[in-house]
Amino acid sequence: MAHSIVPDQTEALATGWEPDLPPSDTLVRRAVLVHASWALAVAESLGKPARRTDRWAGGLVGHRGELTNPVVVTQPMDAAGFAQVLSEVATVLPADVPFFLVSPFPTPDLRGHGLVRIGHPPLMVRFPGGENPRLPAGIQLREVSDADDLAIAERVLVEGYPMPDLQPLTPGDILAPPILNGPTRIWMASLDGEPAAVAAAHVAADAILVEYVAALPAARGRGAAAAATWAATLSEPALPAVLIASDDGRPLYERMGYVAIERWTAWIRPRSR
Repeated sequence: MAHSIVPDQTEALATGWEPDLPPSDTLVRRAVLVHASWALAVAESLGKPARRTDRWAGGLVGHRGELTNPVVVTQPMDAAGFAQVLSEVATVLPADVPFFLVSPFPTPDLRGHGLVRIGHPPLMVRFPGGENPRLPAGIQLREVSDADDLAIAERVLVEGYPMPDLQPLTPGDILAPPILNGPTRIWMASLDGEPAAVAAAHVAADAILVEYVAALPAARGRGAAAAATWAATLSEPALPAVLIASDDGRPLYERMGYVAIERWTAWIRPRSR
C-alpha cells in the first residue's frame, strides 16, 4: 500500500531560518550567522552601538563611508517586515549615517526608504583542507598582534580597498585594538618590507568569514593579497571559509578553491550631504 506524503498538519516543518535552529543546519545558515556576528564584532570593538534581533544584525562603525556600517538580514521577510527592520536600524544608525545592507533573501524595492540597490554579489565557500602555498618572492606575512600593527593594517585597508570617504583617516576609525581580543584575527602581507595587503578572519557559527581583503595599488598582482587571504582562509583548518566577493574579485577566490553557491542582494543608504 502506498504511503501518503502529505505531512502531518500538527508537525512543525523547519524552514531553515528559525532563530533556535543550530548554525550547522545548512552551510548557507552558517554564512548568514557569521556575517551577523561580524557586523556586531566590529562595532562593539570600537565601543559603538550595535544591535541583533531575530531578523537582522548591524552596528555603527563610523559616520563616513558607504561600505562602513554593515546591516545583515537574517530572516526572509515581506515588505512590511523590511520596513519594520529599517525602522529598527534607525535606532542604531542615525539618519545622516550611510550603511550597507546585505540580504541573503529576495528583497522588496527599498528605494522608498532611501536605499540604492548596488547589485547581487556572490556568496563563496571554500571547504576545509589544504595548506598555505609558498610565499611569492618578496612577500612577507605576519599576524597583526598589537596596536601599532593594527594602525598600519587599517591604513592599508582604507587605501587599498579603496575607501576614499574615510580619508583623512585617524587610527582607530574602523579598527581598534579590542578587535584582536575576540574571534577575529588579521594578517598583513608586506612587499619588499613595505605593508601591502591585509585580510581578516572572523570565526562564528561554525564558519570562518574572510573579510577586509585589500591590497595597495602598487602591490596588486604580486601575491600580497593572496598571501593574506590564504592565512585568513586556513586560520581554522577544520572549518569552511565563506565570503562575499565582488565580480571583479571572484577569479582570485576561485583560484583558491572557493565556489560561488548563490547571490545575495546588496543595498546602500548613501551618506546625507
